[in-house]
Amino acid sequence: MNEKIEKALECFKNKDYNGAIDLFTAASEVETDNAEIYNNLGLCYANTGDDEKAEKNYLKCIELNPRIPQCYINIADIYYKQKRLSDGINILSYAIDMLPEHLIFRHYLARFYMEDTKQDLAIDELKYILEKQPDNYDAYYDLAKIYFEFGNYDSAIENFENVLEFKQDNEFIYYYLGEAYQANDEIDKAISSFLKAIAVNNKFAPAYKKAGILFMARSDNQDAVEYFEDYLNMDIPQEEKDSIKKIIEKIKN
Repeated sequence: MNEKIEKALECFKNKDYNGAIDLFTAASEVETDNAEIYNNLGLCYANTGDDEKAEKNYLKCIELNPRIPQCYINIADIYYKQKRLSDGINILSYAIDMLPEHLIFRHYLARFYMEDTKQDLAIDELKYILEKQPDNYDAYYDLAKIYFEFGNYDSAIENFENVLEFKQDNEFIYYYLGEAYQANDEIDKAISSFLKAIAVNNKFAPAYKKAGILFMARSDNQDAVEYFEDYLNMDIPQEEKDSIKKIIEKIKN
């Protein structure tokens, strides 16, 4: 039987999912209480696009052994993709009961709450994670996005800054931080953040536009034109280029 499972795993590794399904299914008929086999079957079906059978096998795995962490992640991915938020919240809550030491379930649960517009519950989960893992920059990022949506820009800024303690080479974080500073009427800091995004990735078009707009708002027309002209050299739609050209003409005149 071990040889059959090894062959099934080899088929899976080689992306022969149908072959793996046949072998895992044969193995499950003999080892009816082997939860790992059902988790592997679920993965095979998920990779063939058959989410219904994947879910069925993941649930069987959890029934046989509710202490296999990856199975909860696998089924949560299906529920998230299908927007089955209640099912996802229920299975992840159960996972937390079974395996409370695995904080990844709380982070998944927070993201289901965010998608389900239960932001307060998401914040509670993320804060709990950060109490246990103060270096979890993904949790800081999700908190920042929630606070930004709530209009709590000070807290959004604080959490984006926390992310940057761990991820200083990510243009998106600087960009989102710039948006938070802009929304908070801290224009100089917003410009600085957009310029840092450009320093990380000089092909990051949105930051050029933002910098140009804020320089223009500050009446720094020369800098505004410079960044708008750089923006024109980016891969942007022709309609957008035409709009920016009109802005440049107005500034120069």
